[in-house]
Amino acid sequence: MSDSQPAIQTFELRKVYDGGKVAVEGLTLTVGRGEVFGYLGPNGAGKTTSIKMMLGLVGPTAGSASILGEPIGTTRSRKRVGFLPEHFRFHEWMRADEFLDLHGQLYGMSKADRKARIPGLIEQVGLAESAQKRLSTFSKGMLQRIGLAMSLLHRPALVFLDEPTSGLDPFGRLLVRDVIRAARAEGTTVFLNSHLLSEVEVTCDRVAFIRRGQVVRSGSIDELAGGVVRVKLKLGQITPNLLNDLSDWGERIEQTDEREVSMMLSDEDRLPDMNAWLVGQGVRVYAIAQQPLSLEELFVTIMKDDQAHGNGARPSEPILEEQTL
Repeated sequence: MSDSQPAIQTFELRKVYDGGKVAVEGLTLTVGRGEVFGYLGPNGAGKTTSIKMMLGLVGPTAGSASILGEPIGTTRSRKRVGFLPEHFRFHEWMRADEFLDLHGQLYGMSKADRKARIPGLIEQVGLAESAQKRLSTFSKGMLQRIGLAMSLLHRPALVFLDEPTSGLDPFGRLLVRDVIRAARAEGTTVFLNSHLLSEVEVTCDRVAFIRRGQVVRSGSIDELAGGVVRVKLKLGQITPNLLNDLSDWGERIEQTDEREVSMMLSDEDRLPDMNAWLVGQGVRVYAIAQQPLSLEELFVTIMKDDQAHGNGARPSEPILEEQTL
């Protein structure tokens, strides 16, 4: 097994359940070693099913995939992988340290390694004072953090985190962010599925937008923007007619103040021409400021564009799983 091979590589991975329901249409994806990769899509996009196929928990109907250079579904492909599912059933009668020790044994870690590893990891996830408390006394956020420690216990080369910040307060989300960054610094590849786009934005190196089990777009945020810019205009006077005419230049036009307008442009090269047009209309232009696009804005823009071009969306399919920003 060569470490030069991608952490994850899938080709036309497909899953059809009994009754003909297509959960994943044809997933082709490459995740490099050592990166934090965000996996995003609307409800029903096939994210959970595709993760289960990569882990060998669900068999694909067609296509192929490899994990850390090994075919999926084999013991070798899972040996160096960690996984925190969204809905994990914890051993509530165990103390936190006992829980991790059990999973350390399941991972095949030696007693000495477990003894050296567990205390530091419990501290890293902010549960040092609760190490000897039973999991039945833990809040949802505390359970999420001990689950994160479990997934990283054996120093995996690749870890799948399915909604790792679910149920966490802002402090807990910051802590998880730090844990993910520390794992990446140690060379671990992190595959992150989350509907909290603000967390994905500040944590991930690259992201993929998924619809019906197919990659719509992938890349860094700058790459995904592809020239699209958000612009704030400060004008002398704003009228309904002016707002309507601005739709010829961009979209998502919104008057945010008595003299300010926010809008999206498909290409920043249109800015000088729009400015000249405004002046030609007799509008006094006091400022034009470009602002970076958020991941949420990119998500909505790309998904709407994909849906407009008829690439597989159902009319009732929601654009976002949850509005959180």
